[in-house]
Amino acid sequence: MISKQDVQHIAKLARLGLKETEIKKFQKDLSSILDYFNSLKKVDVSNVEPTFHPVEHYFKQRLDVMRQDRAESQPEQVVDKLIAAAPDKKERHIKVKAVFK
Repeated sequence: MISKQDVQHIAKLARLGLKETEIKKFQKDLSSILDYFNSLKKVDVSNVEPTFHPVEHYFKQRLDVMRQDRAESQPEQVVDKLIAAAPDKKERHIKVKAVFK
């Protein structure tokens, strides 16, 4: 099990203030996470090909998964619709509340 000092050190690095009950809880939680990583280290992956993308295999089998990249409407029409839908506007600008004082 991970030591109390290790949990306190990790908490300090993360700038967390932990109570005694939280330290005990994190000791158990972090230990179980580290145990899981140790079990993953034991898995034999020598015959597994590395991939750069999780769906690479899917793309190899099916080349038409992507739609054609084409404009559905003219940009000016989209802008006009957005401005028309805005509750408060001036000319071609949408008025919003001030963010900064």
